[in-house]
Amino acid sequence: MFTSKFGSLPKFYVRAPGRVNIIGEHIDYCGYSVLPMAVEQDILIAVEPVKTHTLHLANTNPLYLDFSTSANNIQIDKTKPLWHNYFLCGFKGIQEHFGLSKLTGMNCLVDGTIPPSSGLSSSSALVCCAGLVTLTVLGMNLSKVELAEICAKSERYIGTEGGGMDQSISFLAEEGTAKLIEFNPLRATDVKLPSGAAFVIANSCVEMNKAATSHFNIRVMECRLAAKLLAKYKNLQWDRILRLQEVQTKLGVSLEEMLLVIEDALHSEPYSPEEICRYLGISLEDLRTQILSPNTQDVLIFKLYQRAKHVYSEAARVLQFKKICEEAPDNMIQLLGELMNQSHMSCRDMYECSCPELDQLVDTCRKFGAQGSRLTGAGWGGCTVSIVPADKLPSFLANVHEAYYQRSDGSLAPNKQSLFATKPGGGALVFLEA
Repeated sequence: MFTSKFGSLPKFYVRAPGRVNIIGEHIDYCGYSVLPMAVEQDILIAVEPVKTHTLHLANTNPLYLDFSTSANNIQIDKTKPLWHNYFLCGFKGIQEHFGLSKLTGMNCLVDGTIPPSSGLSSSSALVCCAGLVTLTVLGMNLSKVELAEICAKSERYIGTEGGGMDQSISFLAEEGTAKLIEFNPLRATDVKLPSGAAFVIANSCVEMNKAATSHFNIRVMECRLAAKLLAKYKNLQWDRILRLQEVQTKLGVSLEEMLLVIEDALHSEPYSPEEICRYLGISLEDLRTQILSPNTQDVLIFKLYQRAKHVYSEAARVLQFKKICEEAPDNMIQLLGELMNQSHMSCRDMYECSCPELDQLVDTCRKFGAQGSRLTGAGWGGCTVSIVPADKLPSFLANVHEAYYQRSDGSLAPNKQSLFATKPGGGALVFLEA
């Protein structure tokens, strides 16, 4: 297909994997550790550098239209999260990191096996893949950590205020192990998952594009505002604080103690922008221009108590999950499953990032043998991840397939990407034609 598109052959290929976040949802942008693994599904780009300064992008999926632009004038339209804009994010991130103005062009054909808008990070995998493509074409070198940090930053060009988990696991993943990803500074630690269990991904078939809605960025802002109110309550320099993790660090207390601070400092009723301004002693104009992101400036209510409660309790669950994996007690699968179930309840009730289909799918998975099941990714659609004892896997897959996907009205058309067991896969890499 590359030859029919471009009349030539690719010089090299780059792959970057998608990921499933086993536990630790919506806390990376608050500064907290997460526990993802790379999946075997990936984005693959075939590349040919060209002498012109034109970037030609094509996709094997006919739904995604071809795109060309000058490599020296990259414009990313935040109002339209089209597929090629994610490639441009990675390209621009590398270009800006090295301060380059004149860039060589390239022909790129993109292929992918990660279901789009499924919460398995297809968009971040494309950003990472594009970053590695650009680095390779330039003949430059960066460490995996540097690449992850550049790609995390550059994905924000599309307007998503993410935290860096997706890009980190895409580069730092290793086959056979999940990773505890920590931030500031970025580092990854192996977490050995139980050998007697399978992790199964099930797609709710509800698509959610987090760059196309403000749900995601509203949550980021609610966490930022909660951090500022908690800091003010504790007489810290609230105007310098952006993340909930910074409040905990500055107070030098445990996550469990932070949950007690919330009870004292925040009320469970939603906050209006005016109430936040009164508490912080700032004007509405200051709130809008200095704290909120452009697409959250007109939000009328902020649920600060609920969001902070989710973040601190979820951060504690990540650490408990890692500890159980290290200690490997006899009832390990059951204990890990309980943490995953608690995580889903918190995402559903405190963070409100689930949806009826996800809740139904989680219930279906538990009914047919999952010890734990939860939404994974941003939520509001996308996938669940379940921990299933290995001996129950065949019956689990058959029963969930029948109960969730074989609807009498035929409204869900499952494919092999809708329900599958996965193992931790390897990270992004470049390979030349053999």
